[in-house]
Amino acid sequence: MKPSLVLKMGQQLTMTPQLQQAIRLLQLSTLDLQQEIQEALDSNPMLEREEDGDDYDGADPMAEASEAGSSTGDNDQPALDSRYEETSHSAESLDDNEWSERIPSELPVDTAWEDIYQTSASSLPASDDDEWDFTTRTPTGLSLQAHLLWQLNLTPMSDTDRLIATSIIDGINDQGYLEESLEDILASIDPELDVEMDEIEVVLHRVQQFEPAGIGARDLRECLLLQLRQLPSNTAWLAEAQRLVSDYLDVLGNRDYSALMRRMKLKEDELRQVIELVQSLNPRPGSQIEASEPEYVVPDVIVRKHNGRWLVELNQEAMPRLRVNPQYAGFVKRADTSADNTFMRNQLQEARWFIKSLLSRNETLMKVATQIVEHQRGFLEHGEEAMKPLVLHDIAEAVGMHESTISRVTTQKYMHTPRGIYELKYFFSSHVSTTEGGECSSTAIRAIIKKLVAAENPKKPLSDSKIAGLLEAQGIQVARRTVAKYRESLGIAPSSERKRL
Repeated sequence: MKPSLVLKMGQQLTMTPQLQQAIRLLQLSTLDLQQEIQEALDSNPMLEREEDGDDYDGADPMAEASEAGSSTGDNDQPALDSRYEETSHSAESLDDNEWSERIPSELPVDTAWEDIYQTSASSLPASDDDEWDFTTRTPTGLSLQAHLLWQLNLTPMSDTDRLIATSIIDGINDQGYLEESLEDILASIDPELDVEMDEIEVVLHRVQQFEPAGIGARDLRECLLLQLRQLPSNTAWLAEAQRLVSDYLDVLGNRDYSALMRRMKLKEDELRQVIELVQSLNPRPGSQIEASEPEYVVPDVIVRKHNGRWLVELNQEAMPRLRVNPQYAGFVKRADTSADNTFMRNQLQEARWFIKSLLSRNETLMKVATQIVEHQRGFLEHGEEAMKPLVLHDIAEAVGMHESTISRVTTQKYMHTPRGIYELKYFFSSHVSTTEGGECSSTAIRAIIKKLVAAENPKKPLSDSKIAGLLEAQGIQVARRTVAKYRESLGIAPSSERKRL
């Protein structure tokens, strides 16, 4: 065969830079999108924030952005620059003129800062030492070891004891338990210090007096006993609780209440109060110190009921409004091909693309959220038990988009409803057949299981088979293994562990 040139015609999908940017912005969460917008504002001089009260001559940049390029959907949704109300926080602040009148021009040499200027520390009320809570004074993101070392630095002890205490703190895990044995801690210390096992145990008892209560324990029994010893001596049933934890903790774990009443010589009501005192303790004291930073959720969509109709609105306060800087845009000359003019023209085009991608993201988000609210109106009216089965394909058909686009829209996007804040993916669930030929959402089944367990007899909790029978009586066909899976997803213990007096 001889090589030859052949001309063919065909169609293929090309990912333009504009489309890639729109897809990337679509899958970002609100916090990530705010960071992306800030980076665009820092890098592109043509972009600027539009504040309330801004007025300038020229065409609306949002209208220019919507006209540039091809449209990805209908433009009947609320635009990015719709007006919203801003909450004022300056009710208690002083005017600059008032501050200048209060501060004298000359101050004495021994004047303190708090005597003249306002500080956050001076405005705080004096706290009562009896009500002091270490968790309120612990900075966010502080690890358990750092919190214990901070208390160690405030504890007077010798250098050798401080070295031993540091080794003990290093051996405490995130749950608050001492993983290292005292023999290993003794072996890790320099032999020249001539440290004995008795000194290790004495320092361990010092560390076990740190906050949170129960820290540095070697097992669950010691952890609970440490917390009981720090309770006031006049606490009701304190001696019985210490005896229960010390001698009969295994029997309590097996929930053999008859044996407990017989061995401790207590009546049922008395044993119940003792067990309640033990259950009020924390078996994982180290978990009180959160080393991870909190994750904030900003709702993208707000759903509210007005005049008997459910309204879906974008959260405009979470989205900064952008526009093209009219002054810089006026510097662009169409016929000029200089390097500066080319740079400004490219920046202007990128600014319009970015604003258009934001508009497209909001329109898609509004379409998907509106369809979800329309489909899950029963959940908004009556709760989780009225949740209907819903999959991505149903929303994709309703809005005329691909399932992958719906998946991007519903990931890390949140909806604020009168029942709380939910991720959009929460409203999607599989279905289970009913005896009448209908379908029931798995979310609704979980809500029913949770309701049944909450109303069960604590002396005879419902087994998974019994729950499956109760669901079948309501027309829901669910296997026992499915009930067990839903129960575990709700964090509900098996019936053997839910037994109470």
